[in-house]
Amino acid sequence: MRVSQAIHIRDLPTLGEREIQGLSDVLIDCVESGASVSFMLPMSRAKAEAFWRSTSASVARGERVVLAAEDPAGTIVGTAQVIWAQPENQPHRGDLAKMLVHRRARRRGVGAALLVAAERRALGAGKTLLVLDTASDDAERLYARHGWQRCGQIPNYALLPDGAPCATTIFFKFLRT
Repeated sequence: MRVSQAIHIRDLPTLGEREIQGLSDVLIDCVESGASVSFMLPMSRAKAEAFWRSTSASVARGERVVLAAEDPAGTIVGTAQVIWAQPENQPHRGDLAKMLVHRRARRRGVGAALLVAAERRALGAGKTLLVLDTASDDAERLYARHGWQRCGQIPNYALLPDGAPCATTIFFKFLRT
């Protein structure tokens, strides 16, 4: 799918109130639509904001980068993170995490744009390997289209927001210049 020219991907070196509110909107929408991304229903605004505030502290410490996808009006419609904080024997690796796209922005290339931006940002930071896990069939197809390698699936890895157990699929990608 072609990435919409109208979507802008922005690195968020700090998360101000506007960013926390926009990112919370995306997180709430994804959890309420059934995404297994660490949260259970009910998904409150307070819970979402607390997550983004703690994430902001992690960004400030240099442990991760947060990317935001914005529509032409500047509304955040998606996000992805690359976690840099790894054990000392893994300085070459990062974890792609919390790649989320609001339902109203899906199937417009937002996920693909976030994925490409996250890979570029990781490569620019000297990372040569990214890993991720997902419980979404749509996300699996996206990752495979972008050259990610499927390692396998772990049954009953986590719970869906409604409490049902779900499997997760592990992927990796070697990054090259």
